[in-house]
Amino acid sequence: MDCVAKPEQMEGPYFVDEGLDRADIRSDPATGVVAAGTPLALTLTVLRVDGGRCVPLPGAVVDIWHCDAAGNYSDIASEGTTGSRHLRGLRVADQDGRVDFTTVLPGWYEGRTVHAHVKVRTTGTDGKAYEFTSQLYFPDAFTAQYLATGPYQPHGPADTTNKTDQLYALGGDQLLLSPDPADVDGTPGHRAAFTLGLDLSDTRVGADDAMGPLPTR
Repeated sequence: MDCVAKPEQMEGPYFVDEGLDRADIRSDPATGVVAAGTPLALTLTVLRVDGGRCVPLPGAVVDIWHCDAAGNYSDIASEGTTGSRHLRGLRVADQDGRVDFTTVLPGWYEGRTVHAHVKVRTTGTDGKAYEFTSQLYFPDAFTAQYLATGPYQPHGPADTTNKTDQLYALGGDQLLLSPDPADVDGTPGHRAAFTLGLDLSDTRVGADDAMGPLPTR
């Protein structure tokens, strides 16, 4: 399989290492309350770039997290959500490097286009811990459509699109999902799949979070 390494992007301040190994990240484990939103079945395949080929990375730990329909992250004091843990979770990649999540389509907040965060932890070519952190994006026309519906509607249209987002300009076109309509657990929603090619010889951890005036989440 021919592939190229995907670009890393900043983690931002709202990663919490919850250790929640679960496929369905929609609910708060403490209360069982499910985050409102359009269901999204997301499949990620994690591969290592090896001489222009890609080889599956079984055992890689893959975290995802994103904001809710109102633009807030869970378990963050400044968001008033301490103790809640919805829309966060991790999975361990299978023999094909695959992980599956069920979540909802993300909302938005000021200064950022719609996105979700992803972090992969595995072992690098030097035998030391390796970490890849990036963000996943959605087509502008797609987000404009769903943000006008259901629990997203009260928050209004996003004030920033892919075209105007400063982080998206740094390789976001290589991190763009292509959601298709699908039944998700008996509810109309969307399905998307994405392959992350990782350069395990790159020992830098994540992308620089101190990037001048860029948004930090």
